[in-house]
Amino acid sequence: MGRSPCCEKEHTNKGAWTKEEDQRLIAYIRVNGEGCWRSLPKAAGLLRCGKSCRLRWMNYLRPDLKRGNFTDDEDELIIRLHSLLGNKWSLIAGQLPGRTDNEIKNYWNTHIKRKLLSRGMDPHTHRPLTPVDGAAASHEAASHGVVVRRRQQRRDEHGGAAVPRPEPRPVSGPAGCRHADLAPGLPLPPPRPPRRGGVQLPSGRQPG
Repeated sequence: MGRSPCCEKEHTNKGAWTKEEDQRLIAYIRVNGEGCWRSLPKAAGLLRCGKSCRLRWMNYLRPDLKRGNFTDDEDELIIRLHSLLGNKWSLIAGQLPGRTDNEIKNYWNTHIKRKLLSRGMDPHTHRPLTPVDGAAASHEAASHGVVVRRRQQRRDEHGGAAVPRPEPRPVSGPAGCRHADLAPGLPLPPPRPPRRGGVQLPSGRQPG
């Protein structure tokens, strides 16, 4: 049996957070603490999902968040911790006060991977790369960095909450076609010749 949703999402606001919502969330947590995120939105007078409130607070509004670019010391610490812990971003974030796990993960994928590749190191194993591995890893890191930056931009526009993926657009095939996933524009097979008395006539011959 799955866990019940944290709120009735059809009655909540979606999209970017407003300044008024930010101030209301900050004022409530200053007085009452974080508490239970499932019940916090209603208690704070916010028409938001509990998960959205938690992400907004943890990633944007916390007073102890560290703003600005990562320092060289932080870069080296992240590299050293990643070689020991792998992709356990929450554990890594615990060693960098003021930095969030999501922030560190995005920074790793968009910056530190390229830094390690420029040093001739595999960002997954932290071992020296061969020439073939280096070319493949450079291409992978560049492609992944573009995806991560676009995803983070969409998250910022929605107040830090995950953005649902759009539903795939159904592609309708020709009438009577059993394969509804045929792409439009494909040539269709010629129509079957008419039948007469249960016998299929040769193509081009009309029934008498």
